[in-house]
Amino acid sequence: MSDEVIRAVEATLFATEEPMSVESLAGHLGGIEPGDVRDALRELAAHYDKRGINLVERGKRWHFETAPDLAHLLRREREQARRLSRAATEVLAIVAYHEPVSRAEIESIRGVQTAKGTLDVLLEAGWIKLAGRREVPGRPVIYATTAEFLEHFGLSSRRDLPGIDELRAAGLLDPVDEALEEAMRADETPDEVDEVEEGEDDFEPEADEFSSNPAG
Repeated sequence: MSDEVIRAVEATLFATEEPMSVESLAGHLGGIEPGDVRDALRELAAHYDKRGINLVERGKRWHFETAPDLAHLLRREREQARRLSRAATEVLAIVAYHEPVSRAEIESIRGVQTAKGTLDVLLEAGWIKLAGRREVPGRPVIYATTAEFLEHFGLSSRRDLPGIDELRAAGLLDPVDEALEEAMRADETPDEVDEVEEGEDDFEPEADEFSSNPAG
């Protein structure tokens, strides 16, 4: 791997405002094979592994971010923290663990109706996206998570999503433990369908459970 390619990839990622995939880097640099770009990224990631910034891959896109153990040094005055409502938390968990899913499938897993506002909140947050339509009668829209979702929660891919035992051991199931646990068990669908209360699907203030990762 030539130093020229490594330096070109490094300079491009420093200058770009958005994370870039191997293919987009190769296209931007012109004349460099994707395989060479991938090798350069691996070498750069190893080089920056113990430094103040790290080169990381999120959803097959690469970018530099502050090393997690130094994030507190750069944390600016925080905006008013927001958290997802219980309903939105359930829906996000279902999409993350079972994507792509339709609204009807989400409701089947939750056992309750899902207000359109819940999905709108997650779409506006950039954590889920429209992923096409299911090829069944009615062709319902299906939803999937985004690269922004992975970046926000510090995941390289959906394979890094924690299991129930991991979440419980880390103390992350309170206060939405039942919501996440039920969402992650697709084969346990309640028989009754209840109405969602008005306003349940909005963001709620004064909690940092889902606050942004300052290292990004």
